[in-house]
Amino acid sequence: MKRVLVIDDSAAILRVLKFGIERAGYAVTTACDGSNALEKLCERQPDFMVTDVEMPRMTGEELCLEIEKKFPDRTFPIVVLTSSTDLSHRRWAQELRDTIFMEKPVSINRLVSHMDSCLGGA
Repeated sequence: MKRVLVIDDSAAILRVLKFGIERAGYAVTTACDGSNALEKLCERQPDFMVTDVEMPRMTGEELCLEIEKKFPDRTFPIVVLTSSTDLSHRRWAQELRDTIFMEKPVSINRLVSHMDSCLGGA
């Protein structure tokens, strides 16, 4: 079973994403912020990662930049989610390899469809 790491500081959003992604056949691990996510990434890298941008302690942007430093050979794609209309979020996400930007509220079907196409299905 392919593994997905989902990071968001909203417990409600984490529950919705976890439920929808697990229902599609993926194993989901969650983290409440970027620092917590880095700890989990050091233990075991996922097949796919979904992260919010605006979080306490470490933002999604800081997390992605730290991942680029710590895991230069990473193989997992990243989806960056945000409800912000700030275009700078799009710019940095587009500059990272295997990283795409999606706006909240995100369609679980669209997110899972993207995961399926990247991973060849659950």
